[in-house]
Amino acid sequence: MSETVETAGEKVPARRVLGLAVPALGVLAAEPLYVLVDTAVVGHLGALPLAGLAVGGVVLAQVSTQLTFLSYGTTSRTARLHGAGRRAEAVSEGVQATWLAVLVGLVVLGAGQLLAGPVARVLSGSDEVAAAAVSWLRIALFGAPLILITMAGNGWMRGVQDAVRPLRYVLAGNGISAVLCPLLVYVADWGLEGSAVANVVAQVISAGLFLRALVAEKVSLKPHPKVMRAQLGLGRDLVLRSLAFQACFVSAAAVAARTSTAAVGAHQIVLQLWTFLSLVLDSVAIAAQSLVGAALGAGSARQARGVAGQITRYGLIMGCFLGVVFAAVSQVLPHAFTSDPGVLGEVPHAWWFFVALQPIAGVVFALDGVLLGAGDAAFLRTATLVSAALGFLPLIWASLGFGWGLTGIWTGLSLFMVLRLTAVVARWRSDGWTVIGAVR
Repeated sequence: MSETVETAGEKVPARRVLGLAVPALGVLAAEPLYVLVDTAVVGHLGALPLAGLAVGGVVLAQVSTQLTFLSYGTTSRTARLHGAGRRAEAVSEGVQATWLAVLVGLVVLGAGQLLAGPVARVLSGSDEVAAAAVSWLRIALFGAPLILITMAGNGWMRGVQDAVRPLRYVLAGNGISAVLCPLLVYVADWGLEGSAVANVVAQVISAGLFLRALVAEKVSLKPHPKVMRAQLGLGRDLVLRSLAFQACFVSAAAVAARTSTAAVGAHQIVLQLWTFLSLVLDSVAIAAQSLVGAALGAGSARQARGVAGQITRYGLIMGCFLGVVFAAVSQVLPHAFTSDPGVLGEVPHAWWFFVALQPIAGVVFALDGVLLGAGDAAFLRTATLVSAALGFLPLIWASLGFGWGLTGIWTGLSLFMVLRLTAVVARWRSDGWTVIGAVR
């Protein structure tokens, strides 16, 4: 039995979960925090550069959003091999994921350079904003292959339960870039383009550190197309799942915008808080991926089920705690985001759904991590697509037709989460996900 999980009982020590979850949270939070710094720096250049950054940033963010399989899928496959005591093969999964990151990243870079102008014009609706976005995006896109290399690096390191080094690598890149950004924007007088260069520098540093760690493992660096095809198969399911999320949240934003200016402002405030708390809960899910994958790789379905139950309880407790906290600050926190009375009047129509959903989200995200760790991506893909088609999307568009506003939108999100909860709990209680072995 591998020593990557505790063999005396079904549970693992809470400190081991925290040892994986806390650094993972730091990695998840690093990019949003850097974006805040970048936004603050560019914001002082004026409205036009800020709008250009907003549009360009949305486009670049879709790269990382849609290609997270390089992180999550690699963790799942690596953790199984690590649990089976086959570390060299586990790291080799990271090598193949890195090759895949380079290949996909070059495609994204080429396509992005060709499509930057048309996409920016569609998103901005203004030639001036589109021009600013393109000037930023054409530079920032050179970081796309590096972003994907960093994802692959996070994936294999989490799989071998090394969560601290990825945090150091990501913080090193983003930290240096955060210092460099105002120097390039103001001192060097590069303006918006300085922000893009700083962004690429961050990716160069982080990706370089991950590549150095991979080389230090002294495993073969040769590409193996068969392994990459297997990784792409898992990636296909995760990309489809991600597209379902995007369809739901883009639709929600579109309907909120067509409801009223106050409604879209309130929706943005609550949605950003939802996204932030999702990162907190997702850190537990990442720990679940590593521990469950290792347990199944070690041949212990009993251990995997024990860890799954333990992680689910942690998710529920965290969700309940967050719900109580945000219920308590409901009269205060929205004022930190806006002083507009119309927006503040709309916030409660979404806020109490957001609060009530936290315990559900805690369980759903925890079990997402469990099933991803088990390599059960096909089930998660189907569950997400069905939940979106039956729950979120119909109610969102009905809200537009019947004028239900934010109440209708967030009712749709609630139904979406309840359907996902039902699906993942049913799957968890079955034995369909507990496939043992180094490779699923």
